[in-house]
Amino acid sequence: MTGTFVVAAVAFVRDGHVLTVRKDGTDRFMLPGGKLEPGESAYDAAVREVREEVGLDVAGLTLLGEFTADAANEPGHLVESTVYVASLPHGVDRVAVEPAAAGEIAELRWTALDGEHDDLAPLLADHVVPLLLRG
Repeated sequence: MTGTFVVAAVAFVRDGHVLTVRKDGTDRFMLPGGKLEPGESAYDAAVREVREEVGLDVAGLTLLGEFTADAANEPGHLVESTVYVASLPHGVDRVAVEPAAAGEIAELRWTALDGEHDDLAPLLADHVVPLLLRG
């Protein structure tokens, strides 16, 4: 391995599906999130990245866990990720605010937790989805 990226991500789960994103120029789906800025906490990075990537302002994140896996889009690298779970925020009318692709995000997808997928990032496929399925 040639390097490790430290990242934070958020899992939004709804009706047996998890929100996944695919970044421009890539073919793997992952959780919204990204690299920590210098001096930034994993929690703050997760909140910032969710705002930048899917346009959601979130609070009250719950820690799911810390995981290490092969990086999806950087061969020979690892990602060390702190993963949180959150509910979709609600607007003034109490209806959940829907995420929208922004910044470097090319595509959003609600991915079935119990589905067969060959296009998920290793961190998501090997660690997060199995944990979310166990409840």
